[in-house]
Amino acid sequence: MNSHADISRNTGSGSSAAYPGVSAETKKTANEAGADLQALRDDLSNLKDTVTKLVSQAGSDAAKAARSATSGVANQVTDAASNIAERGSELASAASEQAKSFAAELEAMGRRNPLGAMAGAVMVGVLIGLIGRGRSS
Repeated sequence: MNSHADISRNTGSGSSAAYPGVSAETKKTANEAGADLQALRDDLSNLKDTVTKLVSQAGSDAAKAARSATSGVANQVTDAASNIAERGSELASAASEQAKSFAAELEAMGRRNPLGAMAGAVMVGVLIGLIGRGRSS
């Protein structure tokens, strides 16, 4: 078995009070390892901060892209709805014009042939009555 004296002889002078049996070279290596460990801790802390900033920036960029895409889609939907409303208005205007022209034509026909207009009105009334009776039976 090794005694304290054997360890002192193998590691150096052993004159240190804080670390009996530890050589100056070993102390120097331990101090350098401690400094390296502290530098590694600092580097890891800096890396953590960098990754946090990167993730935050990526989230911000993703939110901006989503807002931009949403705004683009909203604009397209608004434009499409506006086009549909405009076309619907044009169709309603055309239908209104055709109804006015049909009414004017019926009025002119009634003035030219009053008995024919009355006969036509009676026929329309009978047809409406038959349709109404067919539903109620």
